[in-house]
Amino acid sequence: MRRFPLRTLLLMLVALIAFGRLWCVTHPEEAPGPRPARMAQAGDDVPSGAPARSSTPECRTLERALESALRAPQEPRVLAEARQQLDACRQPPVRACALGVALDARSPLSEGEATPLRGLLASLCERCPPAANSCAQAVGQALLSAAVGPHVDTASAKWNLEHAGAGLGGACASLVQLGLAPAAQSGLTVRPPVLALTGALAPRCAQAGLLDDALLRAAAANLVAPTPALVALAAGPTPPETSAMKPDQIEGTEPGFQAFDRDENTGVPVGQALKSKRWDADGALRASYAPTLKQLVSVTVRATGPGTVRAIVRTPRGVGLKDPEKDFAFVNPTVCRFSGTGQWEQCPLQVPLRDVDAVSVFPERADTELKELEVHGAR
Repeated sequence: MRRFPLRTLLLMLVALIAFGRLWCVTHPEEAPGPRPARMAQAGDDVPSGAPARSSTPECRTLERALESALRAPQEPRVLAEARQQLDACRQPPVRACALGVALDARSPLSEGEATPLRGLLASLCERCPPAANSCAQAVGQALLSAAVGPHVDTASAKWNLEHAGAGLGGACASLVQLGLAPAAQSGLTVRPPVLALTGALAPRCAQAGLLDDALLRAAAANLVAPTPALVALAAGPTPPETSAMKPDQIEGTEPGFQAFDRDENTGVPVGQALKSKRWDADGALRASYAPTLKQLVSVTVRATGPGTVRAIVRTPRGVGLKDPEKDFAFVNPTVCRFSGTGQWEQCPLQVPLRDVDAVSVFPERADTELKELEVHGAR
């Protein structure tokens, strides 16, 4: 029996989990919870009580016309017939939409966008419903390929996203689950092809209002997975008024309050903390804010011994990690790495964070002691 290296097995497991998420977001009728508003509005140009456009003669024969175009892509008459029927069919049937994969294969983007079959594919995707939209599904497949393969066709993924039509909501949900949310988490190693593809696709989804702003900013600020394109997309003016935010609750290593008492002579031996089941959310020390911080702009640390500071950013339900005890979803970007020289260390964030529930400290050595921690932002 062939034995796979541990790294290969882990990549296969990540791909399997990602495929499960992709199935949910590309089959919205099976996924729980409300659908994105943009997806729910697809097809709302059909008046109430009007017959379904897929029942028109052009829609009923569209599948056959497209198949003829695939068999004879050099025949002008056949191509013109397919174009005429597609233009007259505003809501293609599922069987016709399924031919999008074949159209893409017969007319790859590398041959140009002006080929007749590529033009048919563009119009087909712009009319097909989300669950049968081959362009929307291709976006998720590109993200999966980037997670396990050496290369990714960014140009093709962007083209599919631009032409996803009513499937744009599902395509952007794939981007959130497979690209943006992992890029905002500290406990995951996201491959560079995934980060590059996420940065390339995010502007279109943000333009359509389909990206949660707090999640986007968390991914942009995460030092573990730097993505310059996300930083540029999330960049905005710094809040005019910020100050040191005193936490409403401190949990973890005792005496935790000494990290916020403005006394540099006291400290907390965070390096001695034992990892608990809540380590990803709490670390060795957690400072929580109620209500959440509207803005987090910088962190200042004085410590002996190295470590990191993560922000706990609330996200829409089902996105990122889940805190079952506090009943919300979150991501945990790393916002500061400190060397622990005993002097003050400044960590300005690349973009201000929003909806920050807490900050958590993660020591890197057993002798790390946190002297003072200042979190600067606004409520």
